[in-house]
Amino acid sequence: MIDGLVCEGKNAAELIRNENCINQSCSSSKILSVSVHASRDQNSGKSHNIKIDNSFFERVEQFKYLGTTLTYQNSITEEIKRRLMSGNACYHSVQNLLSFSLLTKNLKIKIYKITILRIVLYGCETWSHTLREEHRLRVFGNRVLRRIFGP
Repeated sequence: MIDGLVCEGKNAAELIRNENCINQSCSSSKILSVSVHASRDQNSGKSHNIKIDNSFFERVEQFKYLGTTLTYQNSITEEIKRRLMSGNACYHSVQNLLSFSLLTKNLKIKIYKITILRIVLYGCETWSHTLREEHRLRVFGNRVLRRIFGP
């Protein structure tokens, strides 16, 4: 069972070749058919709508899938910014709990990992990030841990 299908190409001819390859693979089962139709694109004046059965899918710049914003360039920078802001808001919501002096360090670390870190890193296994983005995530984690344990 196919949950989703991404067909990429550098130009219309490559997309059509990829479409033909997919159609040949699926022709024996008669379940899936893919059609590429030229319409508009910001870069070249053309874009490609995809037709599967009787449904057309338009190319978009970005969309949200399972809480993650995906872009056509596979850029994760804006998504990481959004996640860091959400993690910061989560930290501030549990700040009083984490500053409570009767909690052990291990318990504070567990609270950090369960609440804050999970919000920031949800879906990160699908990210293709750069060293700069990885550094931003590490800086955020270190900053929150410094706030929890103090100077």
